[in-house]
Amino acid sequence: MPEKKKMGRPTDNPKGTSVHVRLDQECCDVLDAYCKKVPVPRTEAIRRGIKLLKGELEK
Repeated sequence: MPEKKKMGRPTDNPKGTSVHVRLDQECCDVLDAYCKKVPVPRTEAIRRGIKLLKGELEK
């Protein structure tokens, strides 16, 4: 029997890892202000922050 294809949008960059974090109010306020100014979802803003940290590691 052939394998069933998964439903959903195809992507070149699947995001299979979930991370739960707790933020203090200052971090939450900064995140929300960035998301409002740029307009991006929180998840995208967090990914961008992580990529900035990656740049720090490469120095």
